[in-house]
Amino acid sequence: MVRETSLAADDFVYPLFVTHGRGVRKPIASMPGVCQLSVDQSIAEAELAASLGVPAVLLFGIPASKDPIGKENFSPHGVVAQAVRAIKQAVPALVVITDVCLCEYTDHGHCGVLNTGGEERPHPRLPEGYLLNDETLDVLDRVAVAHAEAGADVVAPSGMIDGMVRSIRTALDAANFAHVGILSYSAKYASSFYGPFREAAEGGPRFGDRKTHQMDPANAREALREAERDVAEGADMLMVKPALAYLDVIRLLRDRFGSHPLAAYNVSGEYAMIKAAAANGWIDERAAVLETLTAIKRAGADIIITYHAKEAAQWLK
Repeated sequence: MVRETSLAADDFVYPLFVTHGRGVRKPIASMPGVCQLSVDQSIAEAELAASLGVPAVLLFGIPASKDPIGKENFSPHGVVAQAVRAIKQAVPALVVITDVCLCEYTDHGHCGVLNTGGEERPHPRLPEGYLLNDETLDVLDRVAVAHAEAGADVVAPSGMIDGMVRSIRTALDAANFAHVGILSYSAKYASSFYGPFREAAEGGPRFGDRKTHQMDPANAREALREAERDVAEGADMLMVKPALAYLDVIRLLRDRFGSHPLAAYNVSGEYAMIKAAAANGWIDERAAVLETLTAIKRAGADIIITYHAKEAAQWLK
């Protein structure tokens, strides 16, 4: 009766990793219970999530082949476009969100177009391999429009590329997709908690890191500046990623941007830690998951993206 924070299935977004083939359910070793799924299997997972009251899924694609700019990501025949069409046909009321980034699709594993070409590289003042911001925006625009054409309800740019929200909003509006929302990864940190995801999405960088465009874990006020810019550029929803090590940042954004829905991503490393401890009998998995998700909501998140979504929804029922 006096509980201040309530948790429900409709707080969750369920991430799915979609790959080519049929009948594929390839387990992710570092994420027990999570698989790479072919499109037909992703439909089954989406239907189950919807039946449990989870209102949305977030799709990540594993392409058939990779190249310097990730062409499959904006192909109408790409695996994410296929999955969007299939899920929307099977479960029309389910909100389908697509990740708009390049790291899973590029042969170098980085989130954008790189400064390459040796002595003839396009930006000779920048080192070879440096991520080119504006050239990346052009590709992200194509990805967002392609996903919208397939039927995505929301696109989620996750690369922390400067100007990405304005660029994508302009491209969507020009293509008559003004109704497609943008969930911006407004405060995405260069975190150590992404390791299992990189196994699942096969998108780890081949060299270097992503510290030139993702945030320093030591910074909180910077998150306010990043979110403020996204709001000004037209973001419909904001996000903090990861969640558990950044509960203070979730609260900062909630207090400053109360009118905007706020998401928090309970990332793969956070999921894997609970799974590993539970498998060893060190913690009660159900209690730990529900306590964790409640803490994220208590900090101020309206939406929790979590690999626990299916289990947590069943427990809450």
